[in-house]
Amino acid sequence: MSTRPTPPPRSAYAHFTAISTRWSDNDAYRHVNNVVYNSFFDTAVNQLLIQAGALDLENSPAVGLVVETQCRYFAPVSFPDRVTVGLRLAHIGSSSLRYELAVFRNDDDTAAAEGHFVHVYVDRASNRPVPVPEAVRAVVTPLLRSAAPG
Repeated sequence: MSTRPTPPPRSAYAHFTAISTRWSDNDAYRHVNNVVYNSFFDTAVNQLLIQAGALDLENSPAVGLVVETQCRYFAPVSFPDRVTVGLRLAHIGSSSLRYELAVFRNDDDTAAAEGHFVHVYVDRASNRPVPVPEAVRAVVTPLLRSAAPG
């Protein structure tokens, strides 16, 4: 029989993005719907890249496409909770990045959810894989998860 994973602590992540929940995020069960978590993840990564100048939504010749995503839930989040998304980098490939993320509710130290997604960089015009842009590498490399557990 498998054991349920333990929610990670805030200290396991290198970068944080605050996001406000919205009334429309809640579902019929009165908690943030599962699809919203992927939006939290996407927002945290792209906000980091945009603010660092590594992604220009209109002009970057290479763009990251999400090709894989996963989320595991530990505790509910509901409007009007505040969430903080923790971000770290698990892997840098030649044309891909694997981000690991966690959603923290209000001031909780343990994650309400954790997951990952993989960006594959492609040429905007041809949609063919290209190397991860140097500007992106420079922003995300400091977020690379250490070999230590967590």
